[in-house]
Amino acid sequence: MVDAEIVADDAPRHAVPAGDYGEDGVPTFEHVRDRIENRVATGIGAEELARATPEAQSVEDRFEARRQAGLDKLEEIRRSMRGDA
Repeated sequence: MVDAEIVADDAPRHAVPAGDYGEDGVPTFEHVRDRIENRVATGIGAEELARATPEAQSVEDRFEARRQAGLDKLEEIRRSMRGDA
């Protein structure tokens, strides 16, 4: 035998923000689109600010120099393998 009692569902319901979610609690397309657009705009703004600093420019310059040195070394290796050295 199982003892059980029926408990009334008096738990408070979470308020659904008007316009952002439907009655079933699913976000609206507009809400999702706005969130995505805000994240993209924030990312673009952060990138622009990061590039505007002297430290970021210095890092970019060093990266480009390292990349070019790698390409030069690769070309040197290719020439030596062809016998053009």
